[in-house]
Parts: sequence; C-alpha cells; structure tokens
Amino acid sequence: MYVPDVVIRPRLEILAKAPVPTQTGLFDMIVFRYGEQAAESGLSPDHVALVMGDVRGRSSVLVRVHSECLTSEVFGSLKCDCRGQLEAAQAEIARRGQGVVLYLRQEGRGIGLSNKIRAYDLQSRGHDTVDANRLLGLPDDARDYAPAAAMLEHLGVASIQLMTNNPLKVQALRQFGTRVETREPSIVGTNPFSQGYLEAKRQRMGHALPALDAALHASAEGIDAE
Repeated sequence: MYVPDVVIRPRLEILAKAPVPTQTGLFDMIVFRYGEQAAESGLSPDHVALVMGDVRGRSSVLVRVHSECLTSEVFGSLKCDCRGQLEAAQAEIARRGQGVVLYLRQEGRGIGLSNKIRAYDLQSRGHDTVDANRLLGLPDDARDYAPAAAMLEHLGVASIQLMTNNPLKVQALRQFGTRVETREPSIVGTNPFSQGYLEAKRQRMGHALPALDAALHASAEGIDAE
C-alpha cells in the first residue's frame, strides 16, 4: 500500500449528506471528494462515510475502513470475504449504536476493476492473488489510506478501534495521524472459492487470519467472529 514519506493532504470536500436506512439501522451517509484521480486509473476520488451515533470528540470509536469490491458486494462473487466483512461491520456498529464505516473507492486493492478482473483470470490459471498482480506488473497492494485519515479528522473522531485483519492498515493510518487504539479482528466464514485467496493473504500479505483448517472448521460450524 502507498504511504508517502511526507503527508500532504489535498482538499477534502463534502459533496452530499443524508440519513440512509439500512438493513442494520439508520446511518448518516456522507460523500467526500479527496483530491483527484486520473481517469485511466479507473478509481474514483469520491469516498463514503457511514456514521451511526455521535462520534465527534469521541475516543475508541469502532471504525471499519473498507475498500470497494464491486465483484462481491454487487454481483455476489465468492472469491473473497469483502461483502461479509462490510455487512458484519455495519451490524456490529449498529449493535453498539455508534461507529463509522469508511468506504474507499479503491477497487482491487487499488488497481482498478479492469486490472482486478485480469488478475482473476490469472488466478483461474493457478496463480495466487499476489503473483497475479505481479505478473501484470502491478503492486501487491496499491491502496492509499490518506482519504480515510482525512475523513476521520473531519468527523472529529479522537481515536478508533479499527476493524481489520491487516496490520499494515493500522500502520498506514497511524502514519497519516489517526490514533488507532486497538485492532479488532474481522473474521468471516470462508467457502471453497475464497480459501486460496484468504490463505494467500495470511501467508504472503501478513494478515492476521486463522490457518485455513481453522477457518474451514469455523465455516462448517457456522461461526462468524466479525
């Protein structure tokens, strides 16, 4: 993922805001624009915050920083756990009555939708998610968490409990000035199509995920520890 040596934040704009009822409860949806994205990147500079409760000035706010995944969240792809993590984060925030989901428009770990599908094609030929990106000449993880830090700053959140299995996400947010107090695990069930992807994230990308046999057991038992 991209973390610059010197943090320079482009202008953060609020484009729209409205209350949005969801299956898990009522959230305030805020659409932010952060900087600009080159058209050829296939990525959008517009990001979304789903906010429940009064978070301004609050410490230990539960936060999920979630990157867009059109394939699973819209089309129901079983190749990853993204949709499950997003839904579980919203449910847990609703259960607590307070929290924030930051939805970053960084499809495919920041490589864009077209490149993501090209990588999927390589994965169908036996390459894992890391090697597929590298064969395309792309980074393992091109996401930028500066927009998330700027959005949290705008929302006035003093400190957060970050729902993630990725320790590098904690490190990146801290480098951008976000006070991350704790990392909360975000473990959802696996399936036969996502097993290889999750195992590659665990073994090759340092994600704090259970070993594959443990994940399979949890899935078989219907356990969802998000």
